[in-house]
Amino acid sequence: MRLTDDTGLFEHARHAIARRWHGYCTDDVARGLVVASRETHPPTDVLRLAECYLTFLTHAQDGSGAFHNRLAHDRRWTDEPGLGDWWGRALWGLGTAAARSPASWIRDGAQVAFTLGATRRSPAPRAMVFAGLGAAEVLRARPDDTAAAALLADAATAVGTPGSSPEWPWPEQRLTYANAALAEVVIAAGHLGDDGPLLANGLRMLTWLQRIQLVDGQLSVIPCGGWQRHAPRPRYDQQPIEVAALADACATAAAATGDSAWNTGVRQAIAWFLGDNDTRTAMWDPATKGGYDGLTPHGPNLNQGAESTLALISTLQHARRLS
Repeated sequence: MRLTDDTGLFEHARHAIARRWHGYCTDDVARGLVVASRETHPPTDVLRLAECYLTFLTHAQDGSGAFHNRLAHDRRWTDEPGLGDWWGRALWGLGTAAARSPASWIRDGAQVAFTLGATRRSPAPRAMVFAGLGAAEVLRARPDDTAAAALLADAATAVGTPGSSPEWPWPEQRLTYANAALAEVVIAAGHLGDDGPLLANGLRMLTWLQRIQLVDGQLSVIPCGGWQRHAPRPRYDQQPIEVAALADACATAAAATGDSAWNTGVRQAIAWFLGDNDTRTAMWDPATKGGYDGLTPHGPNLNQGAESTLALISTLQHARRLS
């Protein structure tokens, strides 16, 4: 709420104060819609947030289903509509709202915008992954939605086939960002598409990713610089979005398999935010409730931008479910 005005969600903050001159981005507004829509009994002010974010996304979408990403504080778009990660995250937010929002006007508006966006395909694998997560949400609520089913299947194809080596069972030679989301969308596609081998591929990917991100029993996620196969594994700077992605993926695996052991990964992600990490420091501000932007060798980056705060909130939503 601190980062939101009547237009949308500010992207950056200096500590807890929004940096208005950086404006808004579809990426983070979409993340905000995901989080607001996951609330099962949202108070009125959270519904207002969801409606604000949905309004932003529908304004960002053009007639072909593509999206602008960057809106300046003067409410002027600074880019052309495209199909980058922001398109995928927009569909993730819209799909979640269409499936989960308790408000019918939000569900209906989100479904219209999702259906238009789902006609497009991005050449970027991660954009497809984020869009596929939105498609999976729609399919859980509407199993006969053919547009969502086709998008989810194409998203799993965009991820690729995991490698045969037990040392690196990953479809890419480099781990970069939102890594757990790749495994999650394959798991969702296998489960919702009743494709056992595909489900097994996703679970194998996630099992390996979870294992390699544990150091002395605590979570230590791949940092923002990534990790190339056969190279030394770096440790910093770790990003909260990686932790949130792992929590989501493990929760999806638990739901798809009925195996509660996957909730261990969710709990490790929760613990990372609470201080069970490489520098033994909490990754949130108890005064503002904001999430810190990254974990450095010297502790947290104290800025509390939208991406990191939403990663904190989405992970703690799982904590509430598990409790």
